[in-house]
Amino acid sequence: MARLKPDAPFLHPDCEVTDTQFGRYVEIGRATRLAHSEIGDYSYCDRWCDIANTQVGKFSNIAASVRIGATDHPMDKASLHHFHYRAGDYFDGAEDDADWFALRRSRRTVIGHDTWLGHGAQVRPEVTIGAGAVVAGGAIVTRDVAPYMIVAGIPAKPLRRRFSESIATRMEELAWWDWPHDRLQASLKDFQTMPAEAFLEKYS
Repeated sequence: MARLKPDAPFLHPDCEVTDTQFGRYVEIGRATRLAHSEIGDYSYCDRWCDIANTQVGKFSNIAASVRIGATDHPMDKASLHHFHYRAGDYFDGAEDDADWFALRRSRRTVIGHDTWLGHGAQVRPEVTIGAGAVVAGGAIVTRDVAPYMIVAGIPAKPLRRRFSESIATRMEELAWWDWPHDRLQASLKDFQTMPAEAFLEKYS
């Protein structure tokens, strides 16, 4: 019997989830924090991830200790500290700064379909990671990443393409990540054994 189900995410212990929607066959690793995000079908993250204000596509592979959409501090004000925007925690009768929190939530990060974010990677707010892209472990991504590009470093920079531009384009056009579950199962052996180009020849 398959462990993952279409109707509810598999949440490991000690997760903290706020205002987050889940697709089908989703798995969330132990002690992960999710806030104001959407996690697409078949996507998963390993342990100790922190994901905020993010749209994660389908079939995304997120390794342990990844942080996406890290929240900012107000650098243009007299203090960086959150006592002035979380004022209710510090002062009787004071209110939190709702406008500041709304601004944070509006700065969305987008993680494309079939992406791989390596251990300890960080992706800043308002960055888009294209479909099929790979972010190396420990990288800090401050700019958009093209589809099927591999990036690494601090700040992350392109290393090379996973596939040629033509194969990458054909793969996006095929959009196998939108296939229904039964078609994925029927094609499983080809996913397991075929190189990308041969897969495209058969299915596109």
